Amino acid sequence: MVTEVRIYIEGGGDGKNTKALIRQGFSQFFKPLVEIAKNKKIKWDITICGSRNNAFRDFRNALKYHPEAFNVLLVDAEASVTLQSPWKHLKLRDNWDEPPDIDDSHCHLMVQAMEAWFISDIATLKTFYGQGFKENAMSKNTNVETIDKDSLEPSLKAATRSTTKGEYHKIKHASKLLELLDVDKVRQASPYCDRLFSTLTAIMGASAS
Repeated sequence: MVTEVRIYIEGGGDGKNTKALIRQGFSQFFKPLVEIAKNKKIKWDITICGSRNNAFRDFRNALKYHPEAFNVLLVDAEASVTLQSPWKHLKLRDNWDEPPDIDDSHCHLMVQAMEAWFISDIATLKTFYGQGFKENAMSKNTNVETIDKDSLEPSLKAATRSTTKGEYHKIKHASKLLELLDVDKVRQASPYCDRLFSTLTAIMGASAS
């Protein structure tokens, strides 16, 4: 029986405040999982690590210093995923070696970049940015994991430039959008996101939704 889940996530920049904002966004996005943990009295901890290399370093340290916990690495894929195994993808992309004695259930990919999750829930983007939001500037690709990383932020900026909130800003807006996203829509559009929720639901001994 798992008694603690610790997730190490890429992102948040280098500042303490910006990391705290992103952590708050992820805490809300993971609310269905947080509720399961709470109900089963499982400790739940999210660490926002900054760079992807820092995330991998912190994850490896957690394996050493928190061996009793179920430790999870969550990073952007950064490129199209053509291999079945997340660890194989990260070996090819970042030359990271899979730590010994753990399996793929500890390794999870977001999308090529987190902004692809936002595209899976256009309704929330429209509500958040309000008047002036240009939906036509967004990618129409429903398979959000294949949307090229380099096109994501520019298309979001183009869609939001004329809104009262101003153009998309990763630090100012990403945490708020994470809090508002419809988790079910993101899971439907992103198989890797669904895999993360399904894995942690099963690990904590609850029925998958």
